[in-house]
Amino acid sequence: MFAAILTLALAGAGAAQPPADVIAQIQVHGNMLTPGDEVIRLADVHVGMPFQATTIDAVTERLRASRRFVGVEVLKRYASISDPTQILLVLIVDDGRVEVNWETGEVKAPSGLTGGRGPRLMFLPILGYEDGYGFSYGVRFGLPNPVGPRSRFSIPLSLGGERLAGIEIERNFDRGPFTRVQGGGSVSRRENPFYEENDDRRRVWAQADLAFARQLRASARTGWDRASFFDVSESFPSVGAEVTFDTRLDPLLTRNAVYARASWDRLFFDGRDAINRTTLDARGYVGLLGQQVLVLRARRDDSRGPLPLYLKSLLGGASTLRGFKAGSAAGDTLVAGSAEWQVPLTSPLSVGKLGVSAFVDAATMYDDGQRLRDQQFERGVGGSVWFSAAFVRLTLAVARGVGADTRVHFGAGVTF
Repeated sequence: MFAAILTLALAGAGAAQPPADVIAQIQVHGNMLTPGDEVIRLADVHVGMPFQATTIDAVTERLRASRRFVGVEVLKRYASISDPTQILLVLIVDDGRVEVNWETGEVKAPSGLTGGRGPRLMFLPILGYEDGYGFSYGVRFGLPNPVGPRSRFSIPLSLGGERLAGIEIERNFDRGPFTRVQGGGSVSRRENPFYEENDDRRRVWAQADLAFARQLRASARTGWDRASFFDVSESFPSVGAEVTFDTRLDPLLTRNAVYARASWDRLFFDGRDAINRTTLDARGYVGLLGQQVLVLRARRDDSRGPLPLYLKSLLGGASTLRGFKAGSAAGDTLVAGSAEWQVPLTSPLSVGKLGVSAFVDAATMYDDGQRLRDQQFERGVGGSVWFSAAFVRLTLAVARGVGADTRVHFGAGVTF
């Protein structure tokens, strides 16, 4: 049945040529003294104009060419869940350092990109709540274009549920064998909710991405990890690959679309055989009456060989089985599925989207050498209320585990 609904969703997504995208709203954000109307004038955009594949790059270049800002970012968002042709264009600009004469009250704005000294740092907040790990908060420092156009160097620092310090660098390409190349290193700690033990990691990684089309992407990666968990400290290199097919226009609010991801990683340990890990994740979004959407999901995380304790999959919580505590079980293989009925309550044109959902989850967990047919699936049923704006997503769910207790699950995230 799940496969049939996925097929219907895919057919609905591609049966007809969609109408042209149009800019329905324009928002201006950032660290700036420049009036928003002036930013829009410099960007040379207006409500009602067509949104094309080159619009973001063209607007970005026009704003940079004005030499009024030390940082420019242009984002595409969707102004309507029911009409994906209605585009919200977000202009984020940074006027740079501002000098204030506190005696006279005079404010001196920067004269342009050449008016300052030192690196042009940008700052983005890190704020999120993950079920089982708690709140994480911090800041990401960014330096645009350090190794050429469309590149970024960043330093994420966070505390709370995940304590992390890292460095990352990436560059995007218009042509060549890869769409994006990125890499980095980090030191992190967070408590495993099943074993209630700190999981300390040191990691170095690199990844190359290739976009065959808007819907189809592939990547190859490699990395080296140093893990400390209980009395075990060990290092292991890894290689992996991933393929993603995604017809969603907005990952948070979408309809008549499919998402499918398949990933493989090979982990190499000293003194034992290498282990293959795979993940299969499929989702179907079927539009119902009005704005209502039926979301179906199936997921399998598998391992060919027994994993170390710190790498085992975890059962429970908002990501796998609502109605059960996050980290209620751990194992080498996780199989989960869900059906969720989403009902938006606000207008599709509202910047902030508010809605409610009803859902049923089912999942099981087992170790290497055991069989799926011998396992018992746990089930949870419940409802949730959620809010989504341009950069913010909040979810509050209440679920009853069949044969278990009633639990409250909260999720939050800020993305840019």
